Amino acid sequence: MDKGFRNYLIVNAGYCAFTITDGAIRMLVLLYFHQLGYSPIEIAMLFLFYEFFGIVTNLVGGWLGSRIGLNSTMHLGMALQIVALMALTVPDGWLTIAYVMAVQALSGIAKDLNKMSAKAGVKLFLPDHTEAHLFRWVAILTGSKNAMKGAGFFIGAALLAWLEFRGALVALSGLLVLVLIWMWSALPAELGKSKTKAKFHEVFSKSAKVNWLSAARFFLFGARDIWFVVGLPVFLQAVLGWSFTQVGAFLALWVIGYGIVQGSAPALLHRISTKGMGGMTLAIWALLLMVVSLGLAASIQQDWNMNMVIVIGLALFGIVFAINSASHSYLIVSWSDLDRVSMNVGFYYMANAGGRLVGTLLSGGLYQLYGLEGCLYGSAIFALMAAIMSLELHRKNPRC
Repeated sequence: MDKGFRNYLIVNAGYCAFTITDGAIRMLVLLYFHQLGYSPIEIAMLFLFYEFFGIVTNLVGGWLGSRIGLNSTMHLGMALQIVALMALTVPDGWLTIAYVMAVQALSGIAKDLNKMSAKAGVKLFLPDHTEAHLFRWVAILTGSKNAMKGAGFFIGAALLAWLEFRGALVALSGLLVLVLIWMWSALPAELGKSKTKAKFHEVFSKSAKVNWLSAARFFLFGARDIWFVVGLPVFLQAVLGWSFTQVGAFLALWVIGYGIVQGSAPALLHRISTKGMGGMTLAIWALLLMVVSLGLAASIQQDWNMNMVIVIGLALFGIVFAINSASHSYLIVSWSDLDRVSMNVGFYYMANAGGRLVGTLLSGGLYQLYGLEGCLYGSAIFALMAAIMSLELHRKNPRC
């Protein structure tokens, strides 16, 4: 087996294992603190530092990865996640909002170090950089990651019911320790280190394409998280009366399905159109996302069968969002030179984390003020903004 492809498989396996714990810890914190009586806006605040430090990490992480190697940043991310998991095993009296926010900051740093390392590694590790193959392998990496995050949602909810909060955290920590030891021994030490030492000011992209793509990414992920992070799981439990396990299983199936669609995005888009990927493609799918969000909000206001509306609407949202997200992930890798790939990916995912941060805060605030339909109208506005950014990308780069 080619060494580059072998390294890709190892990194993808480690990334998927890490992502299981990332999804699980989010579900554990959300459900456990809702059970303790925290309001939706207070739960959203728990994730504030998780998203904020994701912004900082992506900005610095790409530069750091180019200097010390992408495998080193991935190992560091896993170690920080283990610390974050164990830090939450303290007695309930310690679990103040400030303490949990600080722990979530560690988890956010860990997640984005891991994500940046894996996404940038696709271009560095694979021997075939043709566009068709690159889109395929980026889509597989992104899709498998999201499928594992969905599994993490279910595992987190199931472990909460089975081992309770602290037992679940210890079990997840043990899994990640084993994966970290394996990856440390399996990957070469210099993997992904840039031949030239990048200066810190170079983390800010000078490419107009990368900047507009990053702006579109900000609003795209804000459109998802405005209703998905806090509003939806609280609505399912508090309004529809679903159990922890039901909420976790449903969100898990959605994210797994979303990951499968992401992995299939290259084949799906090729069947729909043979034209090249670019800003116009992103704009069309963002506008479709806006339509789905508006339709869901209107259906909830009409008080239709809520269980059916949520299941069907979330499935449609997931399909459209997954294709748009996979296209984004491919373009940022495709448009990056080998020596700048880690920094461009870091800058791009800084915008991604910014959208998640704003979306998370709005998810708690809008749900508390206007319910789930308010979150969905906010989602539609953000999807429209993503479409506008994508159209500007197409205007400035019509051949892309």
